[in-house]
Amino acid sequence: MPPSRVPRPRRYLVCEPRYFDVKYAINPWMSGNSEVDQDLARSQWNALTDAYRALGHKVESVEPHAELPDMVFAANCALVLDGKVFGSRFHAPQRRLEEEAYAAWFKVAGFDVHRPESVCEGEGDLVPVGGHILAGTGFRTTTEAHREVQEFFGVPVIGLQLVDPYFYHLDTALFVLDDGSDGHPANIAYFPEAFSPGSLAVLRRMFPDAVVATREDAMAFGLNSVSDGRHVLVAPQAEALVGQLAAHGYEPVPVDMSEFHKAGGGIKCCTQEIRA
Repeated sequence: MPPSRVPRPRRYLVCEPRYFDVKYAINPWMSGNSEVDQDLARSQWNALTDAYRALGHKVESVEPHAELPDMVFAANCALVLDGKVFGSRFHAPQRRLEEEAYAAWFKVAGFDVHRPESVCEGEGDLVPVGGHILAGTGFRTTTEAHREVQEFFGVPVIGLQLVDPYFYHLDTALFVLDDGSDGHPANIAYFPEAFSPGSLAVLRRMFPDAVVATREDAMAFGLNSVSDGRHVLVAPQAEALVGQLAAHGYEPVPVDMSEFHKAGGGIKCCTQEIRA
């Protein structure tokens, strides 16, 4: 019988997709420049934020900017841990104006914001779990930023090499099921082939009971999910992963964000967690 899972209330920052579009290509998902259905994108995003609120989580919004179509992907703006904000420095020039827009929101909300010297894309590549920060590199965030993150938070940073351009951010290849704060062991779900052999060995050593996803589920953005310790908001297209989550005692909450897949994003990409 799977263990009983206990949710923990979270605080999330989001940005409505008022100006969301695919106007350039900075990852393989965007290379087709697919036309975005604006009404569908808004409906899907509203369903996501409604689901968070229905589960008892606090949702706050930053004002979107017309010239920033990717600003909806709030996860990339920072890592917030223990009430400290490590901001972003984007790899792509098209996204760099987002840095100040999000930093301004955090400052108004009462946070000091550290601006990194190296390329760093927030929770896209920085994943706190079990007293560590898993840190992706290979396509966006640099190893120099990993060192900055460790010095800033004083938390051990575990570097992980991403090798498949379809999984250009860590949060497309891995998500936290349980962060270890509620008495359950810290655990993750991930797609093995997204990582270099050495990085994969690290994950297997750290998380021997992890949920391992198929390529089909990973390509369906099943690993761009958000867990509160019990409920897992997950892409319904990741059918096998949904079944695995239920078998492990989690409660899948399917939320279709397929319109955002056109830009290489999904549930987690649209969700910044504020860990105060």
